[in-house]
Amino acid sequence: MTDQKYQIKLSADFIRANSPFKGKVSFAVIAYKDPSFFKDYKIVKRLKYSDIPPAFNADEDSSGEFIFAQTKNGKKNFYILNGHLNFYSGYKMREAAHPVYVLNELGVKNVILIDEAGFLNPRHKTGGVALVYDHINLMGDNPLIGENDDSLGTRFPDMSNPYDEKWYDNITAFLREKKFEYYPSVYLGITGPETETEAECRFYREIGADILGYSLVPENIAMVHAGMKCAAFCMLTRELVADRLAEISQEEKNRNRAKAEKAFAPILAELVSLAK
Repeated sequence: MTDQKYQIKLSADFIRANSPFKGKVSFAVIAYKDPSFFKDYKIVKRLKYSDIPPAFNADEDSSGEFIFAQTKNGKKNFYILNGHLNFYSGYKMREAAHPVYVLNELGVKNVILIDEAGFLNPRHKTGGVALVYDHINLMGDNPLIGENDDSLGTRFPDMSNPYDEKWYDNITAFLREKKFEYYPSVYLGITGPETETEAECRFYREIGADILGYSLVPENIAMVHAGMKCAAFCMLTRELVADRLAEISQEEKNRNRAKAEKAFAPILAELVSLAK
């Protein structure tokens, strides 16, 4: 057994031992810390990341949580990972992706990723919601570099369908039915945590990116490697359109995120209920 596999099993065994659920759970949501829409679910139990051995740790900004959740009607059990392990906080790429492999070990096959992002596409708007259909990795690293454990996934995973096309099509049909405005987007993964220069924003847009963020790419790569299905949404909190770039306060970003979360909350609730 590789050290990576050992650490995954150590985390998964701890979570199983502390689980209030009976039977397998096949669906999970991974998001940034404490979005308002998590209030729409019944929280059955919480585990602090820092209590889960060995690689779930609280980052410099917050202490994340592994949450055992249910829909309000109690008919569906699922997991919530409340907080990403971000590369910019000093985690190694495999550590950032570790929670994904733990979910896979627990039997999860379908995951919705949620991030906060800035937008490069001038047609997008702050306070809006983006649905990711592809990404560009400019993080300079990824969680598959190094020894490959064949029990986790193939050495050279095929990234031609990173955000499951069939699931994406089902989601877009659902959003159109609900008359919900969203922005189909290519997500650019960069390291952060510094914000972007005007020249960078212009370059990122020219290479085909619509939005950018710091969290989703390593998690998505790990999901593809593990054979899991992924859908991803981003709350758009800041404008990064070249020639319109301006400083934005944290308070304004918070307001934009709150606006996006309020609109997205009922959509996510239905997607959680429908997910397999």
